[in-house]
Amino acid sequence: MESAAHLKSGTKIAAYGVQEKLREGGMAVLYRVAPIDGGQPGLLKLPKLDFGSHPACYAGFEVEQMILGRVEGPHVPRLLASGESDFGPYLVMEHIAGPSFAEYAAAAPLPAEEVARLGAILASALHDLHRQDVVHHDLKPSHVILRENGQAALVDFGLAFHGHLPDLAAAESGKSLGTPAYISPEQITGVRGDPRSDVFSLGVILYLLATGRLPFGDPASMTGLRRRLYFDPLPPRCVVGAIPEWLQEVILHCLEVHAEARYATAAQVAHDLMHPDQVALTARGVRTKRAGLLVAAGRWLAALTSALPPHKSPTAHLALAPHVLVAIDTDCKSEALFQALRDATRHVIGGERHWRVSCINVLPPSLLTEQEEGAEIMRGLHMQRLIELHHWAQPLGLPQERLRFHVLEGSVVPARVIEHARASHADHIIIGARGSSGMRRFLGSVSSRVAAEAPCSVTVVRVAQGAGMDI
Repeated sequence: MESAAHLKSGTKIAAYGVQEKLREGGMAVLYRVAPIDGGQPGLLKLPKLDFGSHPACYAGFEVEQMILGRVEGPHVPRLLASGESDFGPYLVMEHIAGPSFAEYAAAAPLPAEEVARLGAILASALHDLHRQDVVHHDLKPSHVILRENGQAALVDFGLAFHGHLPDLAAAESGKSLGTPAYISPEQITGVRGDPRSDVFSLGVILYLLATGRLPFGDPASMTGLRRRLYFDPLPPRCVVGAIPEWLQEVILHCLEVHAEARYATAAQVAHDLMHPDQVALTARGVRTKRAGLLVAAGRWLAALTSALPPHKSPTAHLALAPHVLVAIDTDCKSEALFQALRDATRHVIGGERHWRVSCINVLPPSLLTEQEEGAEIMRGLHMQRLIELHHWAQPLGLPQERLRFHVLEGSVVPARVIEHARASHADHIIIGARGSSGMRRFLGSVSSRVAAEAPCSVTVVRVAQGAGMDI
């Protein structure tokens, strides 16, 4: 009988015929297959269950089968079939034929703009995965593939964690799980299920793309692996001087030793990479050397006495870091409505620890901007709206590093608000209703359209007529 690692071309499994072997790893074998009755090729995955194989091979395969059967969207391969054959269990999944991040890493160091572009694509894919209660836990360049439409797909979920499934991968292994060069400090200590572990691995990939080096090398021993619990990496700008401060800030923010000090969500990383002008610079961005031995000794002592954090599902972690989008109509001169929006914002973020607030305004095109001086006029209007957004937020007294400000351009205001909410992974939209009129009832108000079509929760704020409303 053929073994899983030596299937001949034409071998049939379920409704698929084997075409060729693509690659063989330590735990599984991958083949290109095609439906017998015609159709798009797929990817057949078989675990290596030979004599002497580690039990984690089968456990990891079971984990991947369960997770792929529960997640959806463009950021994961579609599960086409699964079951048992003469060669053992199998998975048939969508074959994504695009380049992997490993090809980009091989060409590193890359320009900062390209690092930011790739990183934002990956961070958005990660956040979508985390929203489905999954932490990948083995994020590395070869496990990220770019689709033709430019979106990233994550593959190989054998070490992943699902908030509502048994953690079979951990149960079958008594050691740290993941690829040594990329795993987070908490994974080394056995903590699983925290989305910020994937944020750390994302930081390793960003560091590699920006510098051409791995921030912690590729340790082969537990002693080498544990160094990242105490020591910082060399700042990226010490390796490649052309790296801008904002990019070093983002990378080192991802690579903080303690998960609490990192970005709270991958969506926050994606936002900062897409809007470098809004990255809040701290000492990380201008750092020129690693932290000293005194800091490392403090981390070592803290690790000796720290208790394991209470278990939370991935989505429970995300719930502590909501992204709140406040849509502000600066043309409305009602201070009563502005104050009501501030009160609603305080209420929404009040009980959470790692919130972010984005204040947005939509600037419609004008006939004036089509004139010769149009670009200059538009820049002036854009700057005026930004100033008005800052002025609106000032009475809130919120930390500046948690605030973001965006003036969007578009002729259909609700559509631009919804589009931005979707692109920025907003969890909650707060928007004001300016009042009622016959025309608004006929055409539909901005707030009603946003409430009807938004991809997240929406709070519509209204004040009583006569309270300073401009209707």
